[in-house]
Amino acid sequence: MSSTTTVNASSLSSADQGTTFGRWALIVGVVALILSAVGFFLSPHTVASSWLLAVIFWTSMAIGMLFLIMIHHIFDAGWSTVLRRPLEHAVSVFPWLAALFFPLVALSVLYDPSLLWKWMDPSYDLSTIGGHGTIGDDVLWAKKSGYLSQTFFTVRYIFYFGAFTLLASRFRFHSFAQDRDGEAAHTHSMRKWAAFGIPLTALCATFASIDWIKSLDYHWFSTMFGVWFFASSMRIALAGTVLISLLLVKQGMFKGILSQAHLYDLGKIMLAFTVFWGYISFSQYFLIWNANIPEETFWYVLREGGNWWYVGLFLIFGHFLFPFLYLLGYRNKVLYGRIAFISAWFLLAQLVDFYYNIMPYKKDELGDSLPFSVSVWDITSLVAVGGICAWVFSNSLGRSKIIPVRDPRILESVHHHE
Repeated sequence: MSSTTTVNASSLSSADQGTTFGRWALIVGVVALILSAVGFFLSPHTVASSWLLAVIFWTSMAIGMLFLIMIHHIFDAGWSTVLRRPLEHAVSVFPWLAALFFPLVALSVLYDPSLLWKWMDPSYDLSTIGGHGTIGDDVLWAKKSGYLSQTFFTVRYIFYFGAFTLLASRFRFHSFAQDRDGEAAHTHSMRKWAAFGIPLTALCATFASIDWIKSLDYHWFSTMFGVWFFASSMRIALAGTVLISLLLVKQGMFKGILSQAHLYDLGKIMLAFTVFWGYISFSQYFLIWNANIPEETFWYVLREGGNWWYVGLFLIFGHFLFPFLYLLGYRNKVLYGRIAFISAWFLLAQLVDFYYNIMPYKKDELGDSLPFSVSVWDITSLVAVGGICAWVFSNSLGRSKIIPVRDPRILESVHHHE
């Protein structure tokens, strides 16, 4: 688009926009939540793993969007200013995600310690999954028991979501306040919070991925797992940003604001993180394969058996090679339909990646992972958490202008061109 693009004044006030969508999202989310709750009484372990998958999927997207906000401020970027406001609305979901994660913690502590994280129950019989003795007899658990404790796990869960919520609230407060008073001090404050928040979020995201995913197989060792989680979060956050922005264009709120140049830059970053995800995933596999240490290799051995082998192949060709080649094309990054397609593909492929990393912890009596499958509870859980997040986003959308109208860099962003 031309650098003479003007902002559609009627689109600046987003009050009441998307209200109907938000109501329907809440209704669908609550219905799916009730179905998942009913399912828990029928198959508690299955529904618990489905709920964990859903909460991690949506939380990782929110973490990636929080990173995008902070990266924007720390680099004092101009082009992405108009994209910042939808991200600020999106990160308002953290308190709700904390509440949605809470039942997993409470049920694991109060109902069944072996519901998800088997290490929470020292009396758990490992012979039921092909092992020997109990968790309490396991020397690896004994060495890690200072970290792998129910109380410390709960404290860390509170700290992670507390940190995410604090950072999100600070950026939202200063950004919305700047719309009212136009003070440049808010920009400086957000930059300071970004400098503090990036390392804090990096640490919280790393340890959260270890607690919630990696410790499902607490025997496993990997020094790259936190970086994989970061790369995954950024990929779906960028995909979510594209889809939200295009939806706002369709509803008229981003008309005359979102330009072809914005999509092109988002597409380039999506390509960069595709390469980064591929590098991290390959490096983790190669280092474990090369070292050939049983405490590490068993994790991949479980995922190379049965139909998990084909899931792994999909990640190679569908989650890396296909989007890598697709995003090399210029038109695929700037045409609405094409970039919307690859963004939706990112979400689907990353969901499969989370399946690959989470679900093989469920084993049969021989200690082999159960085959890859998608249950109805996976779908209801994803819809429940996603519907509630969409409702929270919609509610936040009506509390401010659709873009930060008094940000010092807003004209640069509106007039951004290739």
